[in-house]
Amino acid sequence: MSARRDPLQTSEKDLIFVPLGGAGEIGMNLNLIGHAGKWLMLDLGVTFGDDQSPGIEVIMPDPGFIVEKRDQLVGLVLTHAHEDHIGAVPYLWSRLKCPLYATPFTASVLRRKLREVGLETKAKITEVEPSSKFRIGPFGIELMTLTHSIPEPNAVIIRTKAGTIFHTGDWKFDPDPLIGEPADEAALRKLGDENILALIGDSTNVFREGTSGSEADVRKSLIELVGKYEQRVAMACFASNVARLETIARVAEAHGRHAALVGRSLWRIYDSARENGYLTDIPTFLTDEEAGHLPRDKVLLACTGSQGEPRAALSKIASGSHRHIGLEAGDVVIFSSRIIPGNEKPIGRLHSALVRLGVEVVTEHNHFVHVSGHPARDELTHMYQLVRPKIAVPVHGETRHLIEHTKLARACQVPEAVSVSNGDAVRLAPGRPEIVATVANGRLAVDGNVLVPIEGPALQERKRLMWNGVAVVTVVVDADGGLVGTPQITLQGIADDPAVEDLRGALVEAIRDTIAKLSAPHRRDDAELGEATRRAVRRQLRELRGKKPPTEIHVVRV
Repeated sequence: MSARRDPLQTSEKDLIFVPLGGAGEIGMNLNLIGHAGKWLMLDLGVTFGDDQSPGIEVIMPDPGFIVEKRDQLVGLVLTHAHEDHIGAVPYLWSRLKCPLYATPFTASVLRRKLREVGLETKAKITEVEPSSKFRIGPFGIELMTLTHSIPEPNAVIIRTKAGTIFHTGDWKFDPDPLIGEPADEAALRKLGDENILALIGDSTNVFREGTSGSEADVRKSLIELVGKYEQRVAMACFASNVARLETIARVAEAHGRHAALVGRSLWRIYDSARENGYLTDIPTFLTDEEAGHLPRDKVLLACTGSQGEPRAALSKIASGSHRHIGLEAGDVVIFSSRIIPGNEKPIGRLHSALVRLGVEVVTEHNHFVHVSGHPARDELTHMYQLVRPKIAVPVHGETRHLIEHTKLARACQVPEAVSVSNGDAVRLAPGRPEIVATVANGRLAVDGNVLVPIEGPALQERKRLMWNGVAVVTVVVDADGGLVGTPQITLQGIADDPAVEDLRGALVEAIRDTIAKLSAPHRRDDAELGEATRRAVRRQLRELRGKKPPTEIHVVRV
């Protein structure tokens, strides 16, 4: 009887797609294409911590599956320079050590990141021009520039002997994108004539009817809006939205104001943009220190922190801790951005802090100040009409987005649509698409200066401490297990004074009763005595406080 073939071993007839990040969530994208015994990676991004991950700011996919196959990994193609597509490269490249491919703007942004971790000379980037063709192992690569909220957003056409994949990256159809050219619909229609096997595509705005809107329209609206105000105006936006930065400069110019950048990530993007020929025909941005000396009606501030990040510029300004910039009653903050799902609470806290200062807060809910960089339903439909793939594989979305996207693709007459999750290995060819395996997948978190599994014991214990506090008990016993002195009890995050003293007294009595009832052999056994004490303390805390905190017992025998 012949051995069963490994479904992940690929010949020239096989084509497999494996997402390790971005399928079932918005953020930390990592996609793999397997063919002819080799693997190609598309993007390697991060997402950010929230209230459920205390002490964690950056989270990324666990690349363990492909690290084990590193000798088969022929390269990493980066579609564009957003954090959820390139942010994990500085953390994970040393595990992968594969060639990197990026267009010039993306390469400029990534080099700055690699420089910060000492990898700039080791992790070398091959710069490829937009709309160029090149080969990586058995994969013929062609880049197609679409439009998005950042320069040089690339769809990737992957040609193999088993079929052609069209990976959209992040995109939209913007008739007037301000930075870069509109998408070449004729080229997309011509691509559709090639009998495309599969389209792997962005699902972010699948629930949004119509189209996503144009950057040019946002500029007109912001010029009109800022003209209404006479005091200091700050505008929070995504640092990577170079077209929006140009808009801020033009809005300031239209009203006799000086535009300033407040936040390091804005300056990194600005420098990368100018390095590649963008933003060269606008007035130079001022620093925050320079802006701080100007009259309030003569400045327009572009600030980081649109998602309520506590260490970003706008949060510092709202708390009064920024070195150079302050806001006061009558000033205005315009959130020229959308709320990324999961960030509602920190953004709400930031809005409240600004309102307490007497600042007017303007968002997309009460004025036209933002358009998304992702396609709405009409744009998705039009893309399927142009490319006409045999298979649709939605990515870049939560599970509800992916399922809805599969329904939309079928309604667009795509013969096959597959809803996937991180770790699903989808055989695209030969035959009908099918999930043939589930590979190891997970999340890694930057904890201090090390990477740890997000579901590992250390972080799980930290979450338990956050919700329940901790109890630490030291009992000193003699050789026969009799108590020597009063047990020492430390309670953190469980009760406030004076209640904590009453609680500590009740725990001491419970410990004494428990040890007294133990048999002589159990009292002489440190493990048995410690476990009995731990159970008694937890039982008492549950009864008196309704809590089940992690409980540590130290037995000292004298």
